[in-house]
Amino acid sequence: MTQASRSHEDKAIDIVQRMREELARALVGQTQVIEEVLIALLAAGHVLIEGVPGLGKTLLVQALAKTFDGDFSRIQFTPDLMPSDVTGHALYDLKTESFHIRKGPVFTHLLLADEINRAPAKSQAALLEVMQEQQVTIEGKGFKVAAPFMTLATQNPVEQEGTYPLPEAQLDRFLFKIHIDYPTETEEIRLLKQVTSAKIGDKLDVSQVNPVVKPENVVSLQRITAGLQVDEKIYEYVVQIVAATRSWPGISMGAGPRGSISLIRAARAAALLAGRCFVLPDDIKNIAFATLRHRMALSPELEIEGHAVDNVLRAVLEKIPAPRM
Repeated sequence: MTQASRSHEDKAIDIVQRMREELARALVGQTQVIEEVLIALLAAGHVLIEGVPGLGKTLLVQALAKTFDGDFSRIQFTPDLMPSDVTGHALYDLKTESFHIRKGPVFTHLLLADEINRAPAKSQAALLEVMQEQQVTIEGKGFKVAAPFMTLATQNPVEQEGTYPLPEAQLDRFLFKIHIDYPTETEEIRLLKQVTSAKIGDKLDVSQVNPVVKPENVVSLQRITAGLQVDEKIYEYVVQIVAATRSWPGISMGAGPRGSISLIRAARAAALLAGRCFVLPDDIKNIAFATLRHRMALSPELEIEGHAVDNVLRAVLEKIPAPRM
């Protein structure tokens, strides 16, 4: 490793640590959620966040956008949402007698797709192209979205009434599926004090968050992350874990090759966030749940018995020996 590349990585580590500190100013608790969203940003991935309303998902996205002075858009998914409401459409101008493209809310840096599983499949699918290709097709013409681009989709627990389960093909496009839970009693007391002290209403407040970098710097961080060192033993470890999900008793569908790719991408970002320029087996273990839980399905028998994917995945990780580094 050259001195110049080492210097770039040290600067990247410093910037990422500052971004994490700024996010913590706006969000009380939720340390793991903050870290996983930052990892996804560094790995140029998209995130699916599951949790009941009112746990700070919108605040998290707004605060993240502010850390790199990026643009932020929000789409509220509803049963009557049309694909053009997501991507945009062509509008006829009577004065000029020509069509103009009105770009939709996907033309941003951070897109919050709120309650994505309340919309039917056609509207959900409108996000697929932009998530995968970083572009939108309107009237047969392709339009690039700004870099960096990241979709953070929220969904209500699937047991709730009026939800449409996301198809496997769309779930696989998300780097992470993150569970956001209720705060602890101590965290909720801090939250109450922060939100209600000399403030009118419950408007989201990201005024304490300071910009750390610009959008183009985030793209540079993503390039540095993608170039971090990965030992051959780590590749073998990842393949063993993912292969085990395909043959494990009680799993009806295991993770595909995109699961292995996502584990390596996310592990590099986790290493950078931890202040290292190389990946350790612990990085794989720490991000395995967020990376693989939405790429696996339990057999009906295990579901009836009340088992969760995370429990089975934990058993897989305990069974596969981590390499010695």
